[in-house]
Amino acid sequence: MRPIPCAPSWACSAAERTRIRSPRRVLHRIVSHVSHWRRPTRVCLLSVHTSPLEQPGTGDAGGMNVYVVQTATRMAQRGVDVEIFTRATSSEHPPVVELAPGVLVRHVAAGPYEGLGKHDLPSQLCAFTAGVLRTEARHEPGYYDVVHSHYWLSGQVGWLARDRWGVPLVHSAHTLARVKNAALAAGDPPEPMVRVIGEDQVVAEADRLIANTDAEVRELVELYGADPARTVTVPPGVDLDRFTPGSRQAARRALGIAPDAVVLAFAGRIQPLKAPDVLLRAAAELLRRDPALRSRLVVLVAGGPSGSGLAAPTALQQLGASLGITDVLRFLPPQTADGLVHVYRAADAVAVPSHNESFGLVALEAQACGTPVVAAAVGGLPVAVADGRSGLLVPGHGSTQWADALAAVALVPARRDELGRAAVGHARGFSWDRTTDALLATYTGAANEFAARQRRILERMTG
Repeated sequence: MRPIPCAPSWACSAAERTRIRSPRRVLHRIVSHVSHWRRPTRVCLLSVHTSPLEQPGTGDAGGMNVYVVQTATRMAQRGVDVEIFTRATSSEHPPVVELAPGVLVRHVAAGPYEGLGKHDLPSQLCAFTAGVLRTEARHEPGYYDVVHSHYWLSGQVGWLARDRWGVPLVHSAHTLARVKNAALAAGDPPEPMVRVIGEDQVVAEADRLIANTDAEVRELVELYGADPARTVTVPPGVDLDRFTPGSRQAARRALGIAPDAVVLAFAGRIQPLKAPDVLLRAAAELLRRDPALRSRLVVLVAGGPSGSGLAAPTALQQLGASLGITDVLRFLPPQTADGLVHVYRAADAVAVPSHNESFGLVALEAQACGTPVVAAAVGGLPVAVADGRSGLLVPGHGSTQWADALAAVALVPARRDELGRAAVGHARGFSWDRTTDALLATYTGAANEFAARQRRILERMTG
């Protein structure tokens, strides 16, 4: 990744500023292109609160970052230029960075570089939007073909950009406030009303809503009044070239784990929503049932505190001490994709005990590596995990339930291997190439429908 020189964000002329305020000019442009519009050639992606350059598993970086990077790079491989706008969080960030050939990341100055949490960002949306609009104003009309916003904060920016640029807005919520608030972890604060209202507005305005699963479509329709005709299911994928089966013993050697260990793993941000405490409590229950297991059990936790977990960054270590399992716990920092491969391959079972999960990329990645997953039966996890075939779904978060499920997989080698083989096949049904193709098809459909609608408006305006 290398910095790209660019003009300052304020460097647009008076004529350019006037141009972006001319709805009739925008309408004429749309009508003139609609007859031969096939697919986008340049896409604007908005990711306000977290940069695709950040390491997943730290801060607010997670599955959404992986989603943006993987789909953006694959769009570029298909000949689509992609520009990703994100908020600058350091004075050392260059204005523009090349993430991959055909993919630029633009850092927009909006508020102080440091010290702003995700819940503080609504106050900076005006500044961020101004930076996005000024960038487009330096180009000829029609520079971007579509805007795809990720998370509700980006949707607020995309809503205005859509109206100014005369292009469709496609929106991915990734998580929904009303859904999260209905399944809060103990001690986790509810999502604020400003987010709920903001999501309502974006859902009403977006030309297409991308949902990870059919269940998320139902949530959008039932909880937010979304139009089913504008809502599309596009499952996320997994990097099938990187996450592959491999030697369990080699992975354990790389991590310094004994060959005969029983390894339970968790990977992700350490916060109440992700519920790594469920794995620790289940491990304590397994040791209570069979004290001899202590000499072989290893509980791997890979990730760093984020979100509400920052309020008590050592809470998980303290829980381990109170449960008397410190000796079997191994904490690893947030891992690169290659590091995660070692974690997944080394494990007998990967736990995904989240209280809410719109899909669960960790579950797919682990299965692609041939490791069965034990997951909570929430959100998109029943799609990511084939219950009884590639792993097990647990209908709750109780220690006994989870100890039973983990024991049924990790302590029964024949069952573990059977699930692991099926897990590889299940994961192969999901790929980022398939996700990207579905997104491009959605962009095309949304753009043609948007242009036809604007043509009808122009016809009424001109008589």
